[in-house]
Amino acid sequence: MRFAGTCIALAALAAAAAPAAASEQLAKKHNCLACHTVDKKMVGPSYKDVAAKYRGDKQAAAKLVAKVKSGSQGVWGNVPMPPNTTVPDADVNALVKWILSQK
Repeated sequence: MRFAGTCIALAALAAAAAPAAASEQLAKKHNCLACHTVDKKMVGPSYKDVAAKYRGDKQAAAKLVAKVKSGSQGVWGNVPMPPNTTVPDADVNALVKWILSQK
């Protein structure tokens, strides 16, 4: 009985971690990590800083999807983020959801 409960708990933990790992893999795949990290400013802001800035904004996901697709400049400094027009919409949405989940 205890073994079954442990297996269920481990499966739940793995399922919860899977989207985060998948989104980090998307960030690597689409070269986002060349300019961003999860917790430190690099060329662009950290994902934790982005999440904090947009926390409580009900339009945050839509705003960030548009910024990723079209590019952005001036929000975090003078270095522009180029448009990411070749990244599929599903991947952009998954990445934005992951970024906004950073604490």
